[in-house]
Amino acid sequence: MKTVLITGANKSIGFETARQLLKEGFFVYLGSRSLENGLEAAQKLKNEGLEHVQVVEIDVTNQESVDSARAEIGKHSEVLDVLINNAGLSGGMPQSALGSSVDVFKKVYDANVYGVIRVTQAFIDLLKKSSEPRIVNVSSSQGSLTLATDESNPYYHFKGAIYQSSKSALNMYSINLAYELRETSIKVNMVDPGFTKTDFNNHLGTGTVEDAAKRITKYALIHNNGPTGKFFSEELYPETGECPW
Repeated sequence: MKTVLITGANKSIGFETARQLLKEGFFVYLGSRSLENGLEAAQKLKNEGLEHVQVVEIDVTNQESVDSARAEIGKHSEVLDVLINNAGLSGGMPQSALGSSVDVFKKVYDANVYGVIRVTQAFIDLLKKSSEPRIVNVSSSQGSLTLATDESNPYYHFKGAIYQSSKSALNMYSINLAYELRETSIKVNMVDPGFTKTDFNNHLGTGTVEDAAKRITKYALIHNNGPTGKFFSEELYPETGECPW
């Protein structure tokens, strides 16, 4: 049975992704910053007959917590097949390049960028033992420099200096990660789940968590001849999927 760790999986898109991968036959390590919230989420899945789920307490902004999660999963599995870096922060709105404080930038970057780095570095040894290892970093089309400067982009006026720049930084980290792993079987891709209606954006989104999770799950399941180092936004580019940088 393949294994997957999903950070921030106790609610919204992360939770639905866990549900979909459980239905695909995975054993899911359901990452949650709050153990209580994680246990509640896992019980919901078990009530649906999806039994192969274990809660892992993990705060991606805390190295000790990440190391503890690595040790806990290591007790149960010598291999991790898929890592989905889903946990993140929006930073709230409005966000201004001139008016937002550095402290808020630091808080968002700690989750959206440094958190991904912490978790990826902690679990890379388990991923390298998989026959079909996959890393999916949940990004956003808002992190595209091309789209941010394109007035025809439907989200052109949705500006957020903190969140957008954090996702741009995540994309560049992911490009470098994919490059470093290019001679291995590990596939690294960035996926925009779309403008999804969740509490992350105060339910202003238009898409469903089901569709968002399908986009993430798709790249967790790609074959060994699949893409790596790519940026996908199937909401904006349904034909090719690829999003401009």
